Amino acid sequence: MNKAAVEEAPALTEKREKKVWLVFCRADKLKPYRCGSLEVKPGDTVVAVTEKGPELGLVVKGPVEMEEIEDIPAIERIATQEDKEQWRKNQRLTEDAFLFCNEKIKEMGLPMKLVDVSCALDRSKIVFYFSAEGRVDFRALVKELAKRFRTRIEMRQIGVRDEAKRLGGIGPCGKEVCCAQFMREFKPVSVKMAKDQYLILNPSKISGLCGRLMCCLCFEYDTYKEASNRFPKVGEKVVTQDGREGEVVSINVMEEKVIISLDNAQGQLSVPLSKLIRKQDLKNTSEKKASPSQGENDNDKGKAPPKRKRKKRRK
Repeated sequence: MNKAAVEEAPALTEKREKKVWLVFCRADKLKPYRCGSLEVKPGDTVVAVTEKGPELGLVVKGPVEMEEIEDIPAIERIATQEDKEQWRKNQRLTEDAFLFCNEKIKEMGLPMKLVDVSCALDRSKIVFYFSAEGRVDFRALVKELAKRFRTRIEMRQIGVRDEAKRLGGIGPCGKEVCCAQFMREFKPVSVKMAKDQYLILNPSKISGLCGRLMCCLCFEYDTYKEASNRFPKVGEKVVTQDGREGEVVSINVMEEKVIISLDNAQGQLSVPLSKLIRKQDLKNTSEKKASPSQGENDNDKGKAPPKRKRKKRRK
């Protein structure tokens, strides 16, 4: 009996499209783009379309395969030498545009501060970034700019944090501000973060160049919050191993030390956390010693209650 040879067809795997992430300026948000038929890798300079028009972008992450069909733009092409030369010319154009716009703002007396200027690669649009306390009527200014540069003009108002990110500068720590160096997005920062890290609540000490709370307050917040659970709270009564009592004044999480103010005005003392006893712990220990043991309670449960003696009635 002849057996028919069955040939299994090889499974055809559909080739998925890849995507990469680009940045268009320093410390910019990562934006996903489809690679299409292009072979790109981190470090390559490409041309991609943004809300401002075509721009030069830098590949910083990827490529990875897309699991699902995503509605994201595609990379136009890998940047050529002509594209890079055009970008350099645009830089000179933005410098001229900045000076011209600043002069017009002073002439018109507009309550605004010009921060930065950017230009599309094909010069189809020039964007002027400015900061102001309120709304500004800049219609006359836009007419002057359009008349001078013969292209579309966009005025974009930004906040003080974005202003510091674009301008950069040196922070109180002596290094370049984090937002201009590596931060992609701003995270919410509160005074509670400074309190939980036992910092002095002096505005000049915990504020950045923008006048807001420093972004670095949230970098180590989770670590301090987790470590502080092992420490007594400020104001709590404690006892040292040699029997001296006091009240917690400050905590040094990094060195694992507690500064206490000794009773009877004996001054302050820095004590390692391992050599400190909480008064609450001593109180709990003494209560356990004073209470009957569990075994005694169990034995008492098995015994019958004592019988009451009946009084004899008098005849």
